[in-house]
Amino acid sequence: MNLSFSIKHLFAGLAIAVALSACSSSKKAVSNTSNSANISANKPTTEKKPEPPKVDKKIPFNVPAFAREVKRSTYNVALFTPLYLDSVFATSNDIPGRTMPRYVLPGLEFYEGAQLALDTLQAQGYNLRVTVYDSKGKQSVNTIINSKVLDATDLIIASVTNPDLKELSDFSRNKEINFISATYPNDGGITDNPFLFISNSTLKTHCEAIQDYIQQAFSNKNIILLRRNSPFESRMGADFKAAYEKSTNPKKSRIREVVWNDATTPEELSKYLLTDRTNVIVVTALDENGSKTILRKLGTNSATYPMQIYGMPTWDVFKFKEPELKGLQIYYSSPYYNDKTDYYSRYVSDYFRRTYRARPSDMAFKGFDMTYFFIRLMRQNGVYFNAEVGDAPKVISQFDFQPVYVKEGETTPSYFENKNIYIIQKGDSTDIKMNAVKN
Repeated sequence: MNLSFSIKHLFAGLAIAVALSACSSSKKAVSNTSNSANISANKPTTEKKPEPPKVDKKIPFNVPAFAREVKRSTYNVALFTPLYLDSVFATSNDIPGRTMPRYVLPGLEFYEGAQLALDTLQAQGYNLRVTVYDSKGKQSVNTIINSKVLDATDLIIASVTNPDLKELSDFSRNKEINFISATYPNDGGITDNPFLFISNSTLKTHCEAIQDYIQQAFSNKNIILLRRNSPFESRMGADFKAAYEKSTNPKKSRIREVVWNDATTPEELSKYLLTDRTNVIVVTALDENGSKTILRKLGTNSATYPMQIYGMPTWDVFKFKEPELKGLQIYYSSPYYNDKTDYYSRYVSDYFRRTYRARPSDMAFKGFDMTYFFIRLMRQNGVYFNAEVGDAPKVISQFDFQPVYVKEGETTPSYFENKNIYIIQKGDSTDIKMNAVKN
């Protein structure tokens, strides 16, 4: 692999100096279009040699390409992430104010995690030709696609949103290249690409997982769905209803849907609560202000009515420290969980501590996890590893990629999606994993 740049000291609040240099002693110019990634450090160099993959003579998922075993001596990988290099270094190679802009950090941190994974795999003997693209550079993703530089790619890993997601998906489908959407929790309206993997599960999958979890966890429950009267939350309510109808649990309890707004009083909410059993309350609010508004209303009733409150994946980063929320049992769903005690998490943390004197962010862990997981899978099973993804061992977080059929009656997947959803309880100092629910 060739290196055109390495980004150092990513974190805001530190005196950050970004060096764009080659791993060799001679410096290279930074390209606005792409940069070939290669990284060097002391990494573990041993890995248990996998057994030869089983070759399925049939056509997995009704996609002819998946029946082909395509292995190469060197794999071409494209990594897309929003680096904003042209914006940050518009006038010079120095960062204004010596502080990295906050909007740059997620993409840089994802890149640094991926970079460490690539270097680790290279040290284990992987032959990779990796090109890193700045999805927020001067040249758009569409321009990069039209330039034909991606045509020989074997795998695309991207931390992008729409419209870049849709453009890369259309390209991957047309060229039959597996494309990993690593961080965007949405299918972007894509319904026809069996080469697409959505790692950050969609809200529909979260709704299904929460419904499944609460139906299994409580044998005698009063389930209430609290939503606002908006098209978005109405659609989420419909997803919960659909998940309930699909459930085969013989002891499932019906979900009562309650529409609330800012004028709704705690007394009005109490009409739906029971004193003799747990009230399982699902809140569809994604925004912090709306979430805290309804939680304050529920908090008024918490001394009288036992309740457990289940929120959305966005609640992961919310801080529910207000006195009126004290004592509430709050849970949320997440497709990603890292207690940072496993081997790879400690390995990443140690590297970041030695190299950057900082702790890796969740985006850095995800960059490492996605890159290591899928490139290892590709090397073991070939370019079309789709039939084997369900048996792949985890790196940091557990994944459960399943085919999704959006259109009724179709025989080819619309895409593959991570269906492994964790239910996590909010804690005072740390969050606690309750269970992993697979649909």
